[in-house]
Amino acid sequence: MSLVARLCERHSVYLIPSINNLTVVRSVTKARIPNTATSKTDKGKHYGFRILELIPKPPEKQQRIVKKIQALPPRMNQMAVDQDWTSVWPGQRTFHPATVPLPVRQGYPKKNEAPPSKYGNAELMKIPNFLHLTPPTIKRHCEALKKFCTKWPEELDTDTSYDKHFPLEVIYSNYCYSGPSIREPMARIVSFRVKLSNLTLDQHAKDKILRLVGERYDPESDLLTIVADRCPIRKQNYEYAEYLLTALYHESWRKEEWENEKTLADMEYYDWDLEQSRKNLVTVYAWPEIPQDYDYENIPNATEYKIAVSDLVNNGEDDFSVNKYKEAVKKIMFWKPDGDKPNEK
Repeated sequence: MSLVARLCERHSVYLIPSINNLTVVRSVTKARIPNTATSKTDKGKHYGFRILELIPKPPEKQQRIVKKIQALPPRMNQMAVDQDWTSVWPGQRTFHPATVPLPVRQGYPKKNEAPPSKYGNAELMKIPNFLHLTPPTIKRHCEALKKFCTKWPEELDTDTSYDKHFPLEVIYSNYCYSGPSIREPMARIVSFRVKLSNLTLDQHAKDKILRLVGERYDPESDLLTIVADRCPIRKQNYEYAEYLLTALYHESWRKEEWENEKTLADMEYYDWDLEQSRKNLVTVYAWPEIPQDYDYENIPNATEYKIAVSDLVNNGEDDFSVNKYKEAVKKIMFWKPDGDKPNEK
């Protein structure tokens, strides 16, 4: 290969035969080269030599223009000391570090370092906050709700009147709980408390309901307590406790047919009104007359004697019950409490 051919191949230059058989060197990239071997019909058209590109050139990249937006300064830097916090944080919302003017920290601290700050802190966004329940906000809410409230009833001025009109007491608790769920397991527990004297019960119904509730009744305070905690939600436990109290009341008044055939020996408890002790007391007090009925209301200290005998038989003998029975007998027999001599009367 000649030197001219090598130079033409290196610089993409080709030799084109002209009309006068002279060699003309032209660059393909600068001009379109006419083809002399074309027919008359193609006269006037210009063709160029195509270049084989095994690896195409990448397109020219346009330079990206990045616009920098200036971030606004944190809102807490513009807050006044005496600002209205209710307008800043009016309701419940996720924690926002630029709005809270407090150096709040939360999270697991590294060794010899303080806990993470409030900026970019995911722990502060997980838990519910009470930043909207500030004392001024609560006071403002109470002032707005006053026009919808009524005056407290004058009849409910004491605890006795309150227990009379509202005998049922419902007890439950709310917790601030941080965990996988915001529902505290102890918040579902509901307790019902009611005095047994506020329920309309006769002797049979009272005895039956006491046997059904067992240790849930406190004889000293006369309170019946029902605790419901088996359901996952407080509302379900409330309805279940309400159902239990209703079922206990109606079941206590139910009297089976076989109960009418019971005798005194079959009774589960000692009923002084049905026992021979009542007849003996009325007969001794009315001697030598024979009583037509066994009414003991006119006998002095008869009620105290009745309670002492019933407690001694039903609750068992102990020092307290025996001494109580002893004093009741002395009063019935008109004996002096401090001696064994009968009264002169």
